[in-house]
Amino acid sequence: MKAGTRLLFVSKGEDAAPTRYRALQFFSRLREAGFEPQHVSGSGGVQSYLRVLKAARHSDIVVVLRKTYPLPLLWLLRRCARKLVFDFDDAIFCNSDGSYSRTRMRRFAAMARRCDHVFAGNGFLAEKARAFNASVSLIPTCLNPEKYDTPADKPHDSIDLVWIGSKSTRKYLADALPALGLAAERVANLRLKIIADFDLPDAPLQTVPIRWRDDTEAMELASAHIGIAPMRDDDWSRGKCALKVLQYMAAGLPVVSSNAGVNADAVSDGESGYLVETDAQWADAIARLAEDEALRARMGAAGRTRMADYTVDAVFARMRPILTTLAAH
Repeated sequence: MKAGTRLLFVSKGEDAAPTRYRALQFFSRLREAGFEPQHVSGSGGVQSYLRVLKAARHSDIVVVLRKTYPLPLLWLLRRCARKLVFDFDDAIFCNSDGSYSRTRMRRFAAMARRCDHVFAGNGFLAEKARAFNASVSLIPTCLNPEKYDTPADKPHDSIDLVWIGSKSTRKYLADALPALGLAAERVANLRLKIIADFDLPDAPLQTVPIRWRDDTEAMELASAHIGIAPMRDDDWSRGKCALKVLQYMAAGLPVVSSNAGVNADAVSDGESGYLVETDAQWADAIARLAEDEALRARMGAAGRTRMADYTVDAVFARMRPILTTLAAH
């Protein structure tokens, strides 16, 4: 690979989660490996697309994060990009309720076919991509555990569940409210900390809304007692890459999660947390952890150990040889 290989990442925007977790956090390691990484936003109409094409013409490898394009625009991008990689960490080929979408599947298939390589965030997504391209690699979403290893005081007069997300995934938390209500009947002073851009004032337990901020995220997680990750069992949910579960484990929290999707792979049931399916199982798991501080500590420590497979260094070790090979040919 030549020195100074120009690597362009195209995404919705710099603040988007895929950009932060699947591009920007690798930049320092990419520079050390001889790449010149750059990011450009592909959202904003014709001018932004022209900006993408101009940057692509001056790059050795173009990595498109999650975005798919109509065929004429994709044809232009493919003409400009010497090497083209598609990176996705969501089930963008279906509707957000998990139902089939002909339009989304057609654009996904076209994008996957025309790329030199595909990075998929989990095994389910990789299987879908391999229907259209044989060159697919599993590149899980990852994070830097050291960011979450921060001292934080946990309240002594309450047991705090924590959920981190946004309005786009609010429906999963809302689905879990009946189960959390059952848990609140068994656990005195059970609270739900919501780190997001919304609150649930009608929830059957006290809520503590916290506006998400990058500089306080780790402390807010670490100051809770139990991380929760409700999820539906449909294709859209199977495309999720367990980011919140990884954040909980990095913060040393035991996890209670729906037994669905990649969450079921990330959480070791009975070791780093509990995988549950019914409202009663949710309530049992939360009550068991609420009553046993030593169990919470033991499961939290097991989660931190499990994080070894999802660190930035571990995932970059998968990514680097692929990019190096693409740059050399």
